[in-house]
Formats: sequence, structure tokens, C-alpha cells
Amino acid sequence: MKPLETSRLTLRAWEERDRPFFHRLNSDETIMEFFPFRRNRAEADGVMDLMNEEIARSGFGFTAAEIRETGELIGFVGLHETAGLPGISSGTVEIGWRLAPEFWGKGFATEGARAWLDHGFGPLGLEEIVSFAVAGNERSTAVMERIGMTRDDAGEFDHPSVPETHPHLKRHVLYRLTRLKWQELNR
Repeated sequence: MKPLETSRLTLRAWEERDRPFFHRLNSDETIMEFFPFRRNRAEADGVMDLMNEEIARSGFGFTAAEIRETGELIGFVGLHETAGLPGISSGTVEIGWRLAPEFWGKGFATEGARAWLDHGFGPLGLEEIVSFAVAGNERSTAVMERIGMTRDDAGEFDHPSVPETHPHLKRHVLYRLTRLKWQELNR
């Protein structure tokens, strides 16, 4: 895939040099507050490889996000095809992000997400993009609202891959954005 660029970010496929940082994104307690698991290095490497396979196959995925000016990696932002979620058809495309805490509150997730929405509704021709998060994850839902997504109260669900040992992480809220609404917001 050709990298996407914003005024401050480059969104690109993962590179070998990214592996230590990617492991941090999947093991740091603060970053993973709303996830029931932490990945060791081998598991994180495997997930990064799967992400790159998806990017190579479909032209999109959860891509590395780096600061254009410095090349500093800050996290990931991207699109991903969903599967096995209650009330969401398999193959529905979701938008998501995960940044290191030192980059929170600077507008990077919003900026990267907008670039992916442009790409998703433009060249990819998607009709709808969804996003979801643990019900208490206000930082992520705030980004969803900033990028124009609307909460679908009827679409709330208990995430099937969250174990019963983490009941506070099971309930997820769902947000949606159609191509038509995206076009209206960007006139």
C-alpha cells in the first residue's frame, strides 16, 4: 500500500524496526487499559505480521502511524474488516486506533482517522464504516464523535472475545458513519 499522509502523520505498513514499539502497544498497562490481555514479544510480532498481511492483501489495515517530520512512531490508525461480532455483519469495515500515552490529547488519532475515512469512502468506495469500544472508554468514543460518527444505541454488544473474568470490559458501544454523512460533513 502507498502510505497515506496528513499534515503531521505518515500512515504506512509496519517495518522490522517497529517491532519493539509494537510490542509496547500490546503490553503496556496504560495503553491496554481497556483490553483483557497483554501480549508477549512473540505474540506481538505475530500480530504485527498478520496486520501486514492484511495490508498487503486488501490495501488497508491497522497501519503504523508516525510523525512525518521526525519519523517517530506514535501508534497505529487504520481500517480493518470485522468478523464474529454480534449485530455486525462479517466484512463490515471498522476504524480504530491505539497510540502511546505520550501522544494522547494532541489530535493525532483524529487526524489519522480522518485520513482513513477519506480513503475508505473515496478510493475504497465503502458505504459505511463502524467503530466500537468498551463502554467506559471515553477517549476513544470522543474521537469517534469528533470524526462525525453517530452512536448506535441499539448496536451495543458484549464482545465475544472478552472473557467472563473481565466483565467490566465486555460491554461495547457501537458508532457508525455512512459515506453520505461523511460527504455532508466535508462539503
